[in-house]
Amino acid sequence: MSPLRTFSLPSSVEGRDADRALGRELVTAWQADGIFQVRATPEQREATDRALAASRAFCRRPLKEKAGHVSDLTYSGYVASGEEETAGERDGSEIFTVCPDIPGTDDRVLARWPCHGPTPWPSARYAQAMTGYMRVVGDIGHRLLQLTALGLGLDDLDHLTRLTADGWHHMRVLRFPAADPDSERGIGAHTDYGLLVIAAQDEVGGLYIRPPVPGEERGRNWLPEESMAGRYENEEPWTFVTPVPAVFTVFPGDIMQFITGGALLSTPHKVRLADRERFTLAYFHEPAFNSITRPLNQARAGEFIHYGSHFTSMFMRCYPERVTTLRIHADDRLAVLDRLREQALNA
Repeated sequence: MSPLRTFSLPSSVEGRDADRALGRELVTAWQADGIFQVRATPEQREATDRALAASRAFCRRPLKEKAGHVSDLTYSGYVASGEEETAGERDGSEIFTVCPDIPGTDDRVLARWPCHGPTPWPSARYAQAMTGYMRVVGDIGHRLLQLTALGLGLDDLDHLTRLTADGWHHMRVLRFPAADPDSERGIGAHTDYGLLVIAAQDEVGGLYIRPPVPGEERGRNWLPEESMAGRYENEEPWTFVTPVPAVFTVFPGDIMQFITGGALLSTPHKVRLADRERFTLAYFHEPAFNSITRPLNQARAGEFIHYGSHFTSMFMRCYPERVTTLRIHADDRLAVLDRLREQALNA
């Protein structure tokens, strides 16, 4: 495969002819390769460097200290290597997840909304580096969704960004150890559950993506029985995403596939361990927690995804024994989620 297509984004998207042309190019790149790159500005690169440096410093701390930064309210916090599984096999990644940081006094926390609560930050400096980075890539995500809407031929450039107003944007900081003789597995093949993935990787490399293959069936990962986890793990083609300085890699998630009826497919990806430690920042630009997502195709208007239910289900599936999952069950927070979904559908 030739080098990934790399784009520079306008500072704002106004719906001009140039915006529509760029949107069509982005959509075409995703349909051909499953992924493209966005050039980082100097400010964006500085924010990325700060976030990576803070993450390296945190991961050097003793395991006992890191393991203390876990919440029973939110899926934010530390995940030890091997705690997460893909298709029943333990992954090698060590993770710090950052979800919306919601004070314990917030009405949603008091009403026992699942997954809502304060982020268990290890330090104020780490919080500042991570939230600063997320603001930067969140702005990129907003513009990319506007361009995507135009590229799909929609007249309304904010058709997708209305979904992501007050979005449940979150991030996973991933550290991968060096490979050992027994395993090169970092993360098994899977697609991501959300709308839009924006990732920054260091210079080491280890990410592989599976481009769209004509005639290949792509599961609807929002349905548990059609999960893409582990599928095509050892079947070509897989494309190594060569690390390039000062770029973000961008690909669609499951909700983009759902909205577009498969015009844009969720991109399968996996990680193989390298000969040395590797870090990456995976940011997810998402709909609001209590939003209802529907397909663009009006013939399928009866189908929907309630984002909060989808997010909660995915994380409970990934972490069945995590203290957060156990509290969701103990407090019957899924009943709260059922009520939220009904309210959103009737709004």
